[in-house]
Amino acid sequence: MDDFPQATEAAIARWFGVAPPNDPGRRMAADLVHTIAAFEKLRGTMVFEDEPSSFESALQATKETAP
Repeated sequence: MDDFPQATEAAIARWFGVAPPNDPGRRMAADLVHTIAAFEKLRGTMVFEDEPSSFESALQATKETAP
């Protein structure tokens, strides 16, 4: 992944026709390498069905029972 920043800049230029505007933009793009690696570590360890989503939990918690 050493060439990730260059590949990212090339993809942005190809798809959107722009170059990173400044050094902070280049650093943010380069930081994606760490984010992607962190998500790759989680691959296969998280299963949606392990626990209900927070929305589903909230629905169940506020569910009215029939009198």
